[in-house]
Amino acid sequence: MSAAVAAHSEAGLEMPVYNEAVVRKFVIAAMFWAIVAFLVGVTIAAELCWPNISMGLPFLNFGRLRPVHTSAAIFAFGGNALFATSLYVVQRTCRTRLFGGDALADFIFWGYNFFIVMAALSYVMGYSRSQEYAEPEWHIIAFLVIVWVAYAVVFIGTLLLRQEPHIYVANWFYLAYIITIAILVLGNNAELPVSFYQAKSYSLYTGVQGAMIQWWYGHNAVGFFLTAAFLGMMYYFVPKQANRPVYSYRLSVVHFWSLIFLYMWAGPHHLHWTSLPDWTQTLGMAFSIMLWMPSWGGMINGLMTLSGAWDKLRTDPALRFSVTAVGFYGMSTFEGPVMSIRDVNALSHYTDWTIGHVHSGALGWVAFISFGAMYYLVPVLWKRSGLYSTRLVSWHYWIATLGIVLYITTMWVAGIMQGLMWRAYDQFGFLQYSFVESVVAVHPYYVIRLLGGVLFLIGGLIMAYNLIMTVRSSRTEPVAAELPAGIAVAGA
Repeated sequence: MSAAVAAHSEAGLEMPVYNEAVVRKFVIAAMFWAIVAFLVGVTIAAELCWPNISMGLPFLNFGRLRPVHTSAAIFAFGGNALFATSLYVVQRTCRTRLFGGDALADFIFWGYNFFIVMAALSYVMGYSRSQEYAEPEWHIIAFLVIVWVAYAVVFIGTLLLRQEPHIYVANWFYLAYIITIAILVLGNNAELPVSFYQAKSYSLYTGVQGAMIQWWYGHNAVGFFLTAAFLGMMYYFVPKQANRPVYSYRLSVVHFWSLIFLYMWAGPHHLHWTSLPDWTQTLGMAFSIMLWMPSWGGMINGLMTLSGAWDKLRTDPALRFSVTAVGFYGMSTFEGPVMSIRDVNALSHYTDWTIGHVHSGALGWVAFISFGAMYYLVPVLWKRSGLYSTRLVSWHYWIATLGIVLYITTMWVAGIMQGLMWRAYDQFGFLQYSFVESVVAVHPYYVIRLLGGVLFLIGGLIMAYNLIMTVRSSRTEPVAAELPAGIAVAGA
């Protein structure tokens, strides 16, 4: 028993038995869906280089596989990582076993992953609402709502039954994501089904109102599913890995409240130069620029948490993932507001620059912070003394980082080139380049992008092997319950 746990016992506080089984299931699912997402991403990247490799098969069509890739990356890999970490963190920081019992927790796991499978199958079969990040038809969404309500009940119930008077800040970020995603899904999926027995439905929103609702949903799905929730992950696992307290708890609270207020209003920047009213576009741009402040405040807080512990980056390659992720978070939250400025957007919109921006956040921030968390969690959950191989973690880090650099830099170059070619005029006022010429021009960059994706996939496979071997390892350690936020040295 560690000295900290002994002190906790002497204080007369009983250490609860946590539900780690469901967390282990979500970790396994996250790793599985990560490989699926990266593999499908490489496949569709190859199709953009050589379209004929789909062999004319409908279920291999780019239009069907693309939402499989995005949903697998965001909702399957990212979602399972969020379920795993949120249910892990809320138990330890509240010193309470999950509310509702093990059966309800298992329902959330199996129900959510059933939703993922059904959504993916519907895409390859040709069923889609054709809305970004919201492709599943109404009956699949209806099932998701049931699962999500169960998730909210378990998480909020655990908070209410907490044995600690203080709610650690990571839980505030997780709670905001759970509540906001529920509101977004219900609002964006207001549908009229053709009939109870048919999958097809039609949105209640039309025209520019439909576009506005879609990007209110779409941008806030990025803001809360891919940002706020993973910030909860950052605020727990970076201090734990560094064994340091959060640099500024007050800054983390300011970061939370300013972020969740500002993000809600930024969606219209996706609709610059459309029929959306100018004042709405300007509002979205203004709030996007203001997002610089809380976003960089969170980045600074994460990085400064390593004050006095920077030497750990040499010996703990898993911590490198988390710290690099915070750096990518700062970079992507700088680039996003820049791209929301209307004059910059006139060049970047509809180009591969946007693809580069999205993947700097998705791969550099979301995937890397998840990798860091999983490298921490697996030895803890399976009671192993350490990872199977730290050298393999280093290989994963450098291969994946090289893949990201190749991916995002080529997309930046290709995107800016596309934007310039599309707006180039000759001396007579005619377009200087046809659209097909711009497609031919970016082909070499698409091949390099494919190479970057392959490297990222290889990194994921290395991680999967390392984690599997860690679980199979015989190196075990005694079970030691972790301390809640107010007691642990790392502030978590």
